[in-house]
Amino acid sequence: MSRRVVTVFGASGFLGRHLVKRLVKEGFIIRAAVRDVDAALFLKTMGDVGQVVIVQANIANPASVAAAIEGADAAVNLVGILVERGRRTFQRLHADGPAYLAAAAARAGLGRLVQVSAIGADAESESAYARTKASGEAMARTAFPEVTVVRPSVVFGPEDRFFNLFAAMTRCLPALPLIGGGATRLQPVYAGDVAQAICRILASPETRGQTYELGGPKIYTFRQLMEMMLAEIHRRRPLVPVPFAMASIEAWFLEKTPWPLLTRDQVKLLKRDNVVASSALSLDALGIAPTPLEAILPTYLARYRPAGAL
Repeated sequence: MSRRVVTVFGASGFLGRHLVKRLVKEGFIIRAAVRDVDAALFLKTMGDVGQVVIVQANIANPASVAAAIEGADAAVNLVGILVERGRRTFQRLHADGPAYLAAAAARAGLGRLVQVSAIGADAESESAYARTKASGEAMARTAFPEVTVVRPSVVFGPEDRFFNLFAAMTRCLPALPLIGGGATRLQPVYAGDVAQAICRILASPETRGQTYELGGPKIYTFRQLMEMMLAEIHRRRPLVPVPFAMASIEAWFLEKTPWPLLTRDQVKLLKRDNVVASSALSLDALGIAPTPLEAILPTYLARYRPAGAL
């Protein structure tokens, strides 16, 4: 019996590498659709010879998308950005890209399509990130009604852009900012759990057309997460509350740098809690017990401890 072929857009990213590793264990043939083929070659070592194939693709190019899914049984879209740069805009990657993929998937007769969005996706949000995520979901559903949407909260793991960023900041900053006072509530979810959820979705016909919100077992305030991170790396830094208005002004200046630590759109995102809705389908609906943050954080933050600290 031939193995199923799944095209994964954004396969070389943080979440992508976790998903590829999980799909390999499940016996899939993975077509890793990425912008930079050379930078994604490490994915080939995750599977048997020929199990992971790297193809060049641009989610914002309809012809490129169609070529990447030709002959596949399923597709997963992981493409997303937090900061716009040049032609890599929220509109092109979060909205237009999913629309192109869903339309191509429908034409090609793909059996399954998974669109990874984000908790907080909302057409009425003041954040462009959240609005375009919602637009991508809507356009994907229009073209491919049986698309399964996955909305994770903040995703953590060894290569994450959340805890690693703030831990690295402690090496050069005397204090850490708490945007909006640090009261925003978050429900961090382990990257491995998100990857497992996507695999369960691909294997379960009853998940067609459903939307899943994925979060960890506990809800934390932003302040609590910063305190946990500092305790883990054995560093002391004052946590300084910064009002949203002041943070927006600071972000305006930071946006002028090549790699901004904060943008005005991210400030807008932090004005709303990022937790699983009480009525939403979540990890438990897929038979997955969420991994505690406390079990994973120590495995990759130790490198930020002062020299000699155990």
